[in-house]
Amino acid sequence: MSDTHTTARSVRYRERLWVPWWWWLPGLGLAALIALEINQGVPALPLWLPYALLLPVAAVALLWLGRMEVSVVDPGTGNAELWVGRAHLPASVITRSATVPKSAKSAALGRQLDPAAYVVHRAWVGPLVLLVLDDPDDPTPYWLVSARHPDRVLAALNS
Repeated sequence: MSDTHTTARSVRYRERLWVPWWWWLPGLGLAALIALEINQGVPALPLWLPYALLLPVAAVALLWLGRMEVSVVDPGTGNAELWVGRAHLPASVITRSATVPKSAKSAALGRQLDPAAYVVHRAWVGPLVLLVLDDPDDPTPYWLVSARHPDRVLAALNS
């Protein structure tokens, strides 16, 4: 399946919001511990079966958590678009943009958060990108998107 926003020549910036590598250690360790418990509780099962089932489930769960991709593409019109998963936002409707540092993240996602805002938050990614919109056809006031390198996202949108 090929999407027009993912062609190599039109991508200005792309990052996948993977879980940190160290999450794999406790994730697989927990799966192995549960498999050991199953082995001890159900001695009729083959010893390898719980491991063969639970370790791949843990790996798939960790991969699923890191499936979100943030990219900035040029669709050929010269006007950049931000893609966050399947949602996209043309740069022409963005009036202001800013980086929300990790230290201000809880305030941005807390009581100050507008319920109509579009939010893609990943707890393991520190900073956020704030994009204030001016689109009369869209009631969304702004987008808040997790990004490991928000300065690169904003530079790609503005270039």
